[in-house]
Amino acid sequence: MKTVTINHQVLPAIGIGTWHLGDQPQQQAKEIAAIRLRIEMGAQVIDTAEMYGNGRSEHLVAQAIKPYSRQKLFLISKVLPQNASHKRMAHSLKASLQRLQTDYLDLYLYHWRGHVPLAETISELQHFQDQGLIRAWGVSNFDLSDMQELWQLPHGPNVAANEDLYNLGSRGIEYSLLPWQQQHHLPMIAYSPVSNGDQLGAHLTQHPTVLQIAQQHQVSPYQIMLAWTISHPNILAIPKASQPQHMKDNLAALNLNLSTAELAALDQAYPAPQHKEPLDIL
Repeated sequence: MKTVTINHQVLPAIGIGTWHLGDQPQQQAKEIAAIRLRIEMGAQVIDTAEMYGNGRSEHLVAQAIKPYSRQKLFLISKVLPQNASHKRMAHSLKASLQRLQTDYLDLYLYHWRGHVPLAETISELQHFQDQGLIRAWGVSNFDLSDMQELWQLPHGPNVAANEDLYNLGSRGIEYSLLPWQQQHHLPMIAYSPVSNGDQLGAHLTQHPTVLQIAQQHQVSPYQIMLAWTISHPNILAIPKASQPQHMKDNLAALNLNLSTAELAALDQAYPAPQHKEPLDIL
C-alpha cells in the first residue's frame, strides 16, 4: 500500500476529500455512510475547510467520525485568507474545532493567499501549533514563488504540506514546484486528483489510453487516474466520494501499480509540461 509521511506520521496515500459534502440535506446520510465505510477500510486523512458549505462540511465530518477513535484519524481544515490574520484567525480556528467536535487539528492550512502579510499568517499558524491547538500547519494553492517566499520567513521551513490541484490532465506543478518540494522533503496534497472526469478540458475518462489501461486492470478510468497521481513520491490524494461504492473504488487504487509501460503511455497521452505554467486553481 502506498503511503505518505506528513509531520512524521505515515499515512495511506489516499484520503477523503469533502468539498461540497454536507451541502444537500437529503444526501447527508449517504455521505456519512461513505466516509464511515472509507474509515473502516483504512482511510485516516479527512480534508475539509471552513469555506466548504460555510462550515457544513465540518459539521458533516463531525457526525461521520463520532464512532471512531480521534487519535486514529488525521483531520485537516483550512482558514480563509480574510481570516488569516492576528485579529481573526483564533476565531476561525476555534469555530472549526467546535464544528468538528475536536480539541485539535492534525493539519491547519492557509487556504490561499490574500491581503494579510504572509509573515503575519505564518506567525499565527506557528502560535497555534505551539499552543497545541494544531499539530502542524501548511498552505494551499501555493506556487513555487510563494513557497520560496515562505521558506525565507522565520518559521517558514516548519510548513508541513502544500495542497494544490494535481491530476493527469493538470501537470503544471511538475515543471518546478513539485521538484522543489521533493528537494525540500515537503509533501504535496493533491486535490481534484481525478479531475471530475473532464475538468480543465482534459476529458480524461474518455481518452483511449486511459480506457485501455483501465480495461487491462479491470478497474474504472477514475482508479487509473488516482493510481497515476499517487505513483509520484510523497503525494497524498484526497478524492471526494459521496457514495459508498466510490469509496471502495478509491481504496482499490491504493494497491494498483501501473507498469513502466503504462506510465509512459499516459505520459504520451498527457505530456508533462516543458515550461512554467500558471498554477491551476479551482
